[in-house]
Parts: sequence; C-alpha cells; structure tokens
Amino acid sequence: MKVCIFYFSGTGNTKKVALLYKAAFEAQGAEAVLAELPEAEKLLNADLNEFDLFGFGYPIHSFNAPENVLKFVKRLNKFALNKKAFIFKTSGEPVRMSDVSSLKLIKLLKKLNVTVTNEYQYVMPYNMIFRHSDEMVYRMWSTVQKLVPIDCLEILSGTPRKVKKMFMGGFFAWFLRIEHWGARFNGKFYKVNSECIHCGMCEKICPAQNIKICENGKFKFGKHCLMCMRCSFNCPKNAIKIGLFNGWKVNGAYSFKEPDPNAEKKPYKHDKYCKKAYDRYFAEAEQRIKTAN
Repeated sequence: MKVCIFYFSGTGNTKKVALLYKAAFEAQGAEAVLAELPEAEKLLNADLNEFDLFGFGYPIHSFNAPENVLKFVKRLNKFALNKKAFIFKTSGEPVRMSDVSSLKLIKLLKKLNVTVTNEYQYVMPYNMIFRHSDEMVYRMWSTVQKLVPIDCLEILSGTPRKVKKMFMGGFFAWFLRIEHWGARFNGKFYKVNSECIHCGMCEKICPAQNIKICENGKFKFGKHCLMCMRCSFNCPKNAIKIGLFNGWKVNGAYSFKEPDPNAEKKPYKHDKYCKKAYDRYFAEAEQRIKTAN
C-alpha cells in the first residue's frame, strides 16, 4: 500500500497531524509520502497512478477548505480511476458546522473519480480569535496523538467513516466561501508596526507569496492572502497587524508539552467557550480510544 498525503498547514497544526498519519501508516507497513502545499504543486505533472490511496488535510477556514487547497485539487488531472481517499481537517473548535467544510472538496474529487471513504476532524489550538490555554493545548494534542493511529488502522482496514452533514449545510458552506474573497480583501490591509526588525521571515514563509519587502524597507501586501496567519503568528516581534481582524490576532507558537502541575494556573477567560462542543468531542474521542484498546 502506497499513500500520498496532500496537505496545507497555515501555522503548523495540520502539518503535525500529517506527520502523525505518516508515522501511523508506516507503523502498519504502508509507504506514506507527504506532499505539502504549495510545494506539492510539483506533483501536478507527475504520474500519480503509483499511489493506492490519497489523503487530503487542511485547516478549516470559515467552515470550508482553504482556497488554495480547492484550486490545487481542480488542477489535479493524473489520477487513475476508482481511487479512494480520506480527509483530515483541523479546527480550533469541534462544532458540527465544521462537518460541511469538506463538501466542496469531496465534489471536486468526485469529478476525478476519487471516492472519499473516511473523514476526520481534530481539534487543535487557535491561530486567531484567541489563544488557548496550555492545559487545553496539551489535552488537544495528546488526544490527537491517540486518535490518528486508530483512524489510520480504520482506513487501512477498509472501514468507512463518514460525517453526518447538517441540514442546509451545503448552502451555508457555499455562502461562507465568501471568506476566500474576504481573505484577499482583508490581506491588503495588513500592516507592519514599528516593532518590526526586518528579519524577512514573513516574506519568506508566506505560502501565497503575498508579502514583498521593497528596497526601501517598506512592506507590500498583495491581493492573494489566504489569512492562514502564518506571518502574524510566527512574527518574532508580534509586529504584523492583520487588517480588520487584528483584535483576533494570536502570536507565538504553542509548546504542546504537558504543563507543570505545580505551576500556578493563570486566570483563563475562555473556559466556557463552546464548552458543550469540546466536552462532546473529548468524550467521543475517549470512547473511541477506550474501544480500540
């Protein structure tokens, strides 16, 4: 079994999950190849018939797959007929609305005669809106680490897993794809403040090549922004303002390590945010882990 996993990761969450999938497949004796966007564009002219199974991973953007993921799939034209695929997606909250995020992607794959048999969502920490607590991040990550090997085995065994789509989900997903246009519009309003040290990291890591540093040192933000938050999240000086959504900015990588149990806990004002959804997600995950073991 040879698996090709295409994925896009804004600030690293989806990449961490993709690496778990690769390790889990290889532990089961399968060969797994990771192809991260935009570098995966090199495979557009390759013969993909050597692969038996395809995976597609992405962070959920406004209850949809990111625009660059959909555009990439539209350009794939070397798939053999009757191939199977699985989808994994990451999001900061496990609300049911996220189930519709794959509808457009599944439709595009169907045109390529690729059948999606399994679909999974993993909760990972926000890179915008607000910063999750260290305790919540560790719980998220430790849960994903236990789930992915189970899900991988389920895929390899041929056991399908589909998500139940909500009523009118297709309409809402279609309507919310306005975020793709909105990201490009808002991206033009990004700015850099006086804290900038001109390290050039943001220009280098932008997956859409939307940031240009001019010879005079000024920054130019173009019209191709994906709002993946890679630039602002990773800025070492927290110097990038993200346009109309600057109040939601999150800066700085999470540790993902288990917090010191003896450390004084800081007040956390988001304890009740989507509490029912988080409780349901972790309860369902714990049941799957318990059943598998």
